[in-house]
Formats: sequence, C-alpha cells, structure tokens
Amino acid sequence: MLIAGFPAGAWGTNCYLVAPAAGEECVIIDPGHQAAPGVEEAVRKHRLKPVAVVLTHGHIDHVASVVPVCGAHGVPAWIHPEDRYMMSDPEKALGRSIGTPLMGELTVGEPDDVRELTDGAKLELAGLELTVSHAPGHTEGSVTFGLPEAADIPPVLFSGDLLFAGSIGRTDLPGGSMDDMLESLARVVLPLDDATVVLPGHNEYTTIGQERATNPYLRQVAAGQGAPGAPRRGM
Repeated sequence: MLIAGFPAGAWGTNCYLVAPAAGEECVIIDPGHQAAPGVEEAVRKHRLKPVAVVLTHGHIDHVASVVPVCGAHGVPAWIHPEDRYMMSDPEKALGRSIGTPLMGELTVGEPDDVRELTDGAKLELAGLELTVSHAPGHTEGSVTFGLPEAADIPPVLFSGDLLFAGSIGRTDLPGGSMDDMLESLARVVLPLDDATVVLPGHNEYTTIGQERATNPYLRQVAAGQGAPGAPRRGM
C-alpha cells in the first residue's frame, strides 16, 4: 500500500494520494488550496495514475483544487450531496463574514463529473475498497473513508475534519453541530480498532487507541457525557 500525503495551502490541509503500490492507479483525497502542484509532484514521483478525487467535506480548504486536478487527469470527484453546494458557493459554507477578498483569490466551481457519496457505500477505486461513513458535525455532509487492514498496513481512517490528534473539527460554521459531531464520534469512531491509523484533514496522524486514551472529546463521548471545553481545530 502506498499513501503519500502533504499539507497544502494557507490552511495546511492534508491531501493524500492512495494506491495499492507505486506505479499503479490512485485515489486523491481532499486536494485543497494550492494542492495541485503537490499532487502532480506525487504523481510523478510514484508513477501514479489518478482515477478519482474523493472529498471528506466541502469546505474550500479541502476542495479548492478539485477543478484543476480533476481536469488535468479527466477524473470524477465524489462528495456527499449535502456538501456539494460548497464547491460553487464557498462563502455560504463559511459565513459571509469571511468576505470577498479571500474568496476572490480562488477559482471555485464543480468539475465536469461529480458523483455523490452515500453512507455505508464501498467505493471500488484504483484497486482499493474505501468504506464511506457519513459523519456530520463539522459540516452536514462530512464523511470519513476507511481502508481495511492490508498485509503491510493496519486499518486506516481518513477522518477529514471529524477527528484530529487531540481534538475535533470546529462546529461553529454554517451546517456545523456539536450534537451531530458527538453522535458521529460515537457511531463512526468509537467502534474502530485501537490499531486503526487516523489520517486527519489537518496536522499530524494519530491512532484510535491514542485518541481513545487522550482525546478529551472522545473520552467524554465514551463516558456518555457532553463535550468538554478543549480547543477545536480546522477551518
């Protein structure tokens, strides 16, 4: 298994390229702000052939390079239907207070081929099986992608902005909900094996075991209590 990741753009959003091995087809996860050069570098370095872009949610820091990346490789983009509008109207997703100057620097819109994700779907792409879990809270259409254990790697969760090392995604933007976030953590995250590697939308990787033991939000959810007052991350 090959997973090549790098932080991109002003928000340091993690973009991942996933393939069975170097020299094979790959899936691109969350090509955000200024991610296209990094994607092309990884494609060349590992001799990859992209077949799809998949998106954990619709915030501009995760989708800003979808149009150029999909266009360069002639591939579709997959997104949950409740977040699809964000590709064409990012200011609505973030609140109008963000303002025109920031958004005016970015090219927004949909690629030519957009396909919609559903909860529980198993995407057979590039020789991989990605399990989709709808996980609202950060946005209404947030999802995670799970990869099963393979010969050379433990199970992997691409958590987007649901779960970070030591924290969770923010819930104060339009479409966010702390109640939904806690329910998603309980339903999507808590049942996972401790060995599962978490590759989040921002900052460093972690494991479910580490987060179960130390993440204040996950510990409170496991205990059946409300959210603590720890800081949250993400855009």
